[in-house]
Amino acid sequence: MTVTTPQPRTTIPAPATTAAPSPRPLAPETGADTARWEALTEAVREAGRYSTAAEAERVTRTVLTALGGHVTGEERVSLAQALPRQAGTLVASQIPANTPLSAREFVESVASHLEDATPATARWDVSSVLGVVADTVGESLTTRVLAQLPPGYALLFGRADLAATA
Repeated sequence: MTVTTPQPRTTIPAPATTAAPSPRPLAPETGADTARWEALTEAVREAGRYSTAAEAERVTRTVLTALGGHVTGEERVSLAQALPRQAGTLVASQIPANTPLSAREFVESVASHLEDATPATARWDVSSVLGVVADTVGESLTTRVLAQLPPGYALLFGRADLAATA
């Protein structure tokens, strides 16, 4: 017969729980970035005659997010770099659309993402934002962006939409 003597139990302590580190942006936003974003949304507020900065910011975010799916390649990168960091991130973070929307479909798409918007009010919103974007990024980049988009977008950017004569 075998006799065993009880052994003391060894308890392995559970690993100490530590709070997960909070994600940080790759490059921290600076005060200058924030000031550029605020200047952009203030320009949109003035152009669109919005009553509050919050309304202008909401419209700006919605329109830039929609635009981000329709601008690709070098122009997308250049546009994102030319805009304030928050605006550039909205443009650059979108998955490119499989099929480009006409200008009218683009406005309708924006209308579907803005509370109580009609096609007429959404056109105003889109034109307010894209007109300010065109002023911010300059003539050359705006021309390159428009070259990627279907006909009809020029008016949304505050430009004449001239058809080539045959």
